[in-house]
Amino acid sequence: MMKLFRMFGRSIRDAFKSVIRNFSLSIASISCISITLIIVAASIIASSNVNNFTTLIEKDVTIVAFMNRDTNKEGLKTFETELSKIKNVASVKYKSKEESKEMMKESDLFASTMGEWSEKDNPLRDSYLIKVKDIEKIKATAASIKNLENVEVVDYGEGMVEKLVSAFSLIEKISVLLVLVLIIVTVFLIVNTIKLTIFSRQREISIMRVVGASNFSIKTPFVIEGMVIGALGSIVPIIVIIYGYLALYNHFEGQLFSPLIKLIKPTPFIYQTSIAVLLIGIVVGMIGSSKAVRKYLKV
Repeated sequence: MMKLFRMFGRSIRDAFKSVIRNFSLSIASISCISITLIIVAASIIASSNVNNFTTLIEKDVTIVAFMNRDTNKEGLKTFETELSKIKNVASVKYKSKEESKEMMKESDLFASTMGEWSEKDNPLRDSYLIKVKDIEKIKATAASIKNLENVEVVDYGEGMVEKLVSAFSLIEKISVLLVLVLIIVTVFLIVNTIKLTIFSRQREISIMRVVGASNFSIKTPFVIEGMVIGALGSIVPIIVIIYGYLALYNHFEGQLFSPLIKLIKPTPFIYQTSIAVLLIGIVVGMIGSSKAVRKYLKV
């Protein structure tokens, strides 16, 4: 066990020495990682925010069920009981016609007219604001509510909601696919960049093989070197993520175009994204080095 620890310690030391000794090639690899990780980070941020937009819109979409004017308290209770049996219903809020009147009175346009309405004269209807669990089933849920007793009208912005959710869902899938493609491209670029570094050290690998070094002991320093290069290459992207996203969030005051389309709050999002980018850089660097050196270890 101690021998293994000593070997890893020596490999880490040799990896750092190698990065410094092959400085120009190391800089090329680090630059390649930095550029691709900045693009990956931008895609992760875009994908996460699109997912956030979709979630917020889904939470905000409400089915409004307007009751018949002659519905009494017993009828309202019956409706609530039947409504609770619909599986896709997440929450229900009752709004009386008096509450609706008071809300509309806050507008100067209706204040004088509504001020003269008595409870009997009030033409508005009692209503229920209903949130759903799965927005993709909202049409079927609205149809089920419409079929309940004492319901006059059901409204949820039919047509527009489905189109909006469909558009966001498509954008979300495309952005996730883009992130995966970019990570694969990053691995490919880094493998080929690190190959240049290792190609220039074929003699060093050959000497290690001649003196009887095992494939594992030859490969380990290169893999750790790839890990170091990956970590160094993620520094610039992390700085761009932290300061760039903060600037973006502050510039747009936390939202895009509408209060509905809110950006994710910087904390802890920027730190979670930074950790993800660091891990991608380290893993990709290790994979790149491992694949590049494997060619020279074949007998």
